[in-house]
Amino acid sequence: MWPALRRYYSHGMTAAARLFRVIRPVGNIDEGSRFYSALLGNPGFRISGGRHYFQCGPVILAVYDATADGDPATGKVRSNPQHVYFAVPDLPAVFARAQQLGGLLNETGDGGLPMGAIAKRPWGEVSFYLDDPWGNPLCFVDETSIFRGPPA
Repeated sequence: MWPALRRYYSHGMTAAARLFRVIRPVGNIDEGSRFYSALLGNPGFRISGGRHYFQCGPVILAVYDATADGDPATGKVRSNPQHVYFAVPDLPAVFARAQQLGGLLNETGDGGLPMGAIAKRPWGEVSFYLDDPWGNPLCFVDETSIFRGPPA
């Protein structure tokens, strides 16, 4: 087992903390909710003037427009810097929606593979990468290929 994982598991995993919400900041709540509704194939639901929620398994994806929610304007929407990963049962269907919406990455990633195309990554996941219109990075992974750690 990898040393970092060995240390993690040796300290005992705890269920005390659970991830339940991830926020994706957007510059316009209506545009953001339309983009994510189309991408996820899920209408989600409006919580407030600037929040639109999508249930993604046990975690809520919150599309958030601070200005529309009445929070002080910070001037510029600051995207989250790292990818949020979604496991999906039909990766080609999500990829087709992403192609229509735009934002697929043009870069070459690990293993010399195109980030914005469906590919089997060096760690075994089959996935593709894109950015939403506000620069929030996303990744969609075939749920049958999720990396869950090194082989036993």
